[in-house]
Amino acid sequence: MIILPAIDIKDGNCVRLKKGIYETAEKVAESPYIAAKSFADAGAEWMHMVDLDGAKDAKLINADLISDVAKSSGLKVEVGGGIRNMKAVEYYLSRGIDRVILGSAAVKNPQLVIDAVKEYGERIVIGIDTKNGMVQAEGWLDNSEVDYIELAKRMEDVGVCTIVFTDIDCDGMLSGPNLKQLDDLTHEVSCNIIASGGVAVLKDILILSNLDIYGAICGKAIYSGNLDLRQAIEMTKKI
Repeated sequence: MIILPAIDIKDGNCVRLKKGIYETAEKVAESPYIAAKSFADAGAEWMHMVDLDGAKDAKLINADLISDVAKSSGLKVEVGGGIRNMKAVEYYLSRGIDRVILGSAAVKNPQLVIDAVKEYGERIVIGIDTKNGMVQAEGWLDNSEVDYIELAKRMEDVGVCTIVFTDIDCDGMLSGPNLKQLDDLTHEVSCNIIASGGVAVLKDILILSNLDIYGAICGKAIYSGNLDLRQAIEMTKKI
């Protein structure tokens, strides 16, 4: 299992939210560059980055900053937030980003997913963000009537290989991931599943690994000191 330390960008700053509520934004690092360097120094191979402003406004806002942080880090990077068309997909993938995450587009513009997967294959990741099992969109501000497993199956059918699953109520709360929904998801689709939201301690990493989860995104747990990133990475290498 891979560990993906996270950097969420709002107004140019590295922040964390609670339950996806923008008003709870808290600056957690002096700069995204310093945070990324600390991840690399701890032995991370991947990093997860999100343009929070872009997700809310449905367009690329912090894309130049994100691309520059990614390049300077030397890490493999996946990026989400505000990617709503092929131009945005191409922007990131032509600037050294390894994977882009389509979230709202999976619900509102499935043709974009089809076109992007056809063009870029495994470099396209789908973000499924849920509240009570129902998919949310537009920076988690828009409720849909789509069940998360139903959407995952649709994405698998069009060739998606990797899904980032987030239970919004767990995000930023250090309460542990939604193990039941993650377990259900891994049994319903063959895609690689990346768990996002709620990871707090090493035990959470171990449990996710036992569920055959492909990756775990860790944000607040690292910034708060609850989770030692180097220790988590070393542990996953031994599992």
